[in-house]
Amino acid sequence: MHSKIKWCSGFSVVELMAILAIVGIALSIGIPSFRSMIQNQRLATATNALFMSVNLARSEAIHRGTRVDLVPKDGLKWNNGWVVFIDENNNQRPDADEIIVYSHDALDREMRITPSFTDSKVQYIAFNGTGRTRTNASSQTSQSGNWLLELGPQSRKIVINFLGRPRVCNPAKETATC
Repeated sequence: MHSKIKWCSGFSVVELMAILAIVGIALSIGIPSFRSMIQNQRLATATNALFMSVNLARSEAIHRGTRVDLVPKDGLKWNNGWVVFIDENNNQRPDADEIIVYSHDALDREMRITPSFTDSKVQYIAFNGTGRTRTNASSQTSQSGNWLLELGPQSRKIVINFLGRPRVCNPAKETATC
């Protein structure tokens, strides 16, 4: 009589090492592009949030027929969050008795936002009742400029023209117009 030998199915150590090597190579190729994709999504989300806030401040100014400001929450850095509010006393700070239309929380700490506006003494953008930007010096003097948002090697820019209309552009792809 022949005795039957039972074979256990499975992987040998050599086969497991080969599989682990293939998985390691695939991960080393995929992780940097995955990180880049995540950074791109975070940058797009932050850009869209700030762009929406600019449009909200402009539309509220038109709707209410009065000055509406968009300022950093802490008065200094945009990446710490921002506030859209009705600035009744023109001090670029939301006071207790002023209406806060919208408030955005802080962004990813790696996100950099660099503003560049014609009136740069205080960080703000203000719209008058016609929807045009204005400076603190005069409701008739427009304020134009941009925010440069950067995360890792990627960047976006929100540009506000002298009429108060914002647009988003990519400085890496639109070097002449951004």
